Amino acid sequence: MQHLGITGGIGSGKTTVCKIFETLGIPIYYADDRAKYLMSHDPDLIAGIIELFGQEAYLEPQVLNRAHIAQVAFNDKDKLAQLNALVHPAVGRDGLEWQAAQHDVPYTLKEAALLYESGSYRSLDKIIVVTAPLQLRIERVMARDGAQREDVEARISKQMPEAEKVNLADFVIYNDGEQALIPQVMGIHRLLSV
Repeated sequence: MQHLGITGGIGSGKTTVCKIFETLGIPIYYADDRAKYLMSHDPDLIAGIIELFGQEAYLEPQVLNRAHIAQVAFNDKDKLAQLNALVHPAVGRDGLEWQAAQHDVPYTLKEAALLYESGSYRSLDKIIVVTAPLQLRIERVMARDGAQREDVEARISKQMPEAEKVNLADFVIYNDGEQALIPQVMGIHRLLSV
């Protein structure tokens, strides 16, 4: 069984593409969702977060104070790097345990926005990148999150450029509103299912 990663910049449509793979019976590990879960349930990770951000990192046991952590981490690059150094390995271990528990499928997918940035791509066999034009990505995120253009552009500027991700990809899915997604997903699925 192969273990693949799927990534792309914010607003590229990773989640939509993952839902198509799920309809084909392919299990998906959503790294961001699991990170949130682990930050509230993994005792070692919780202890590390409290050490880094203080007791105010949690509103109560297992209830992360996201506002406090975001305020500190996004205004202090060292704290953000230290947080990532705690969370990414925990998610990596959790993802490997999840992969080992999957059976009777030709491949699995790990969905993560920071697949390359976190280094977790190294434990995967192949990478799928979902890409879309920048303007379309900005419009999607503004509509989805109710965010201002400047905020979306700032978030995008902090991510690895999508062109770099595309250059590193084994497979690319174009979510530009012109090319149908299902045939692209089916083409990759057929190649991986033989």
